[in-house]
Amino acid sequence: MSSPSILRLHPDDDVAVAVRALTTGEDLGEGLIVGADVPAGHKIALKPVPVDGQVRKYGQVIGAATAAIAPGDWVHVHNLGIGDISARADTGVVAGVSATSAEPRTFDGYLRADGRVGTRNYLAVVTSVNCSAMVARRIAREVETRLGDSHPHIDGVVAITHGSGCGMASEGEAMDMLRRTLSGYARHPNVAGVLMLGLGCETNQISSLMEAEGLTGSADLGVMAIQDEGGAASTIQRGVDRLMEMVDRAGALERTPQPVSKLVVGLQCGGSDGYSGMTANPALGRAVDLIVGQGGTAILSETPEIYGAEHLLTGRASPEVAAKLMDRIAWWERHVETTGGSLDNNPSAGNKAGGLTTILEKSLGAVAKAGSAPLSAVYEYADPVTAHGLVFMDTPGYDPVSATGQIAGGATLICFTTGRGSVFGAKPAPSLKLATNSALARRMPDDIDIDCGRVLDEGMSLDALGAEIFETILATASGKVTASEALGFGEDEIQPWRLGATM
Repeated sequence: MSSPSILRLHPDDDVAVAVRALTTGEDLGEGLIVGADVPAGHKIALKPVPVDGQVRKYGQVIGAATAAIAPGDWVHVHNLGIGDISARADTGVVAGVSATSAEPRTFDGYLRADGRVGTRNYLAVVTSVNCSAMVARRIAREVETRLGDSHPHIDGVVAITHGSGCGMASEGEAMDMLRRTLSGYARHPNVAGVLMLGLGCETNQISSLMEAEGLTGSADLGVMAIQDEGGAASTIQRGVDRLMEMVDRAGALERTPQPVSKLVVGLQCGGSDGYSGMTANPALGRAVDLIVGQGGTAILSETPEIYGAEHLLTGRASPEVAAKLMDRIAWWERHVETTGGSLDNNPSAGNKAGGLTTILEKSLGAVAKAGSAPLSAVYEYADPVTAHGLVFMDTPGYDPVSATGQIAGGATLICFTTGRGSVFGAKPAPSLKLATNSALARRMPDDIDIDCGRVLDEGMSLDALGAEIFETILATASGKVTASEALGFGEDEIQPWRLGATM
């Protein structure tokens, strides 16, 4: 059933989505009377569902009724739970379809010596430990002040800071992950010159980090420790001088036309709502198909937010790739069990206020960002992404941590869908914000780049919107400033995934 008021997304669905707020007693046609007020973006029952009966949306199981549901009822946390997760798999999954490549497209990017291509041209101060964070920020700000407008091809100086690097084991998974993340930023294609900055006595010694990650000092990769330089003030001065030695080389670089096959896009969604799986996410999926069709790369992540929809990915992957994805799902199930949590603790309060009830529902909408291409590879957190096509990186669902892993892996641009509103930035990668509904786009115009609510409000097709997103991605990769960049956001959102005990 579809009307101006509700939208049924699949013929097999037990619920429809309220396009606007519904009031008790309204007649929606075909004998459907609203039994209780339903907020916009939330679900209304189309069929009776008994206690423990499965409820479908998108043609997929999103949970089980915890109370009897009648047609016209508001369906949410009071009568819908996750149910038996083992019953979720859909038998109608089809293999991924590779998009047909259209006329080759290009963007204007920075070709690096290793063959990768950047969408921005930054200098960076990468810290080994939180203890060097403030000094790194002072160095970055002083160099930016000195640069002024004198080097238009340099996008800025970013301090890569974090809350770890000491009070942790000197060896093991946590340290390996941190070093992998920091080195990913140090060698990122959006970065032309780097200063590695430590305190001196931290567990994460810069010398050990560089040896483990194969980094070597050079004219464009400097190394300093605050204790060796005589303290904060002298380190700031020496650090500024060292970065200024890199300025002329970085500033001489120019954008040149590059094929879309050199583009690496990280896919994120945060502050999701009931419209996410109907507008922004599937439209972004159309754009991903266009990128993949041109030989480019898109990174889907946030493992806890594909939970319950992983069959939609394994169904279009080789047995080896599917097994790797399921290994990561199994790791998360063990992880939350040992910490006393539940993967259904996600959705967040904001997600639920926006109409999402269970993690299954949220995940089904989130996977729509991946388009229809085959899944070509699965990576662990912050691993260098070398495969082309649609790939998956294991990350938490928490957006700053997830995007940090994607960028460390080589993402040169982030596409971030949001229904509740996000002010996320992602230096040194530009971050495009896609609103799931037009009300949000109107309410937060300084933070939103694309209004995807036009699918519902104006009848715009997902294919047309996907093509628009694709063109915006290419323009952004070529230097068009995003909303978050105009606001100067993107440093505080750098959050490496922290594992293990803090000692």
